[in-house]
Amino acid sequence: MTMWLPMIGMTALPHVGGFYGGFITRKEVKNWYPTLNKPSWRPPNAAFPVVWTCLYTGMGYGSYLIWKELGGFTEDAVVPLGLYGLQLALNWAWTPIFFGAHKLKWALVEIVFLTGTVGATMVSWYSISHTATLLLAPYLSWLCLATALNYCIWRDNPEKKEE
Repeated sequence: MTMWLPMIGMTALPHVGGFYGGFITRKEVKNWYPTLNKPSWRPPNAAFPVVWTCLYTGMGYGSYLIWKELGGFTEDAVVPLGLYGLQLALNWAWTPIFFGAHKLKWALVEIVFLTGTVGATMVSWYSISHTATLLLAPYLSWLCLATALNYCIWRDNPEKKEE
């Protein structure tokens, strides 16, 4: 049983931020988000929780594969798991910035850093586990779409100047 705990824990960890983000998003998707100008190609709102559940599970399991391959939290794991932890923190921070604070420009800056950090994580993982790296590929693809969506929403919804 104890050999399954790291796999389950590391696979579940990204969902913690997802649940937290869901609480912030739930109200804003009904009240604030519909008031924004959005591109016609945006995914439907119902797609987001399904997509994020799959992405969080894949990235979490990928982190477990890296952890296992490197023998746990060893010196060799500092960079690949450190980058993973950084991207996870950036991932969790985007929702409060965009949906909570309604800061479209800051959310855009943040998601650009997030996307770059995921790319760096993939580079650091590649020599350790091709499977783990490939588990991040759909995530990176989705972030590219999300970054473009964030950009269009920011561009099409100028912030009102305070007088």
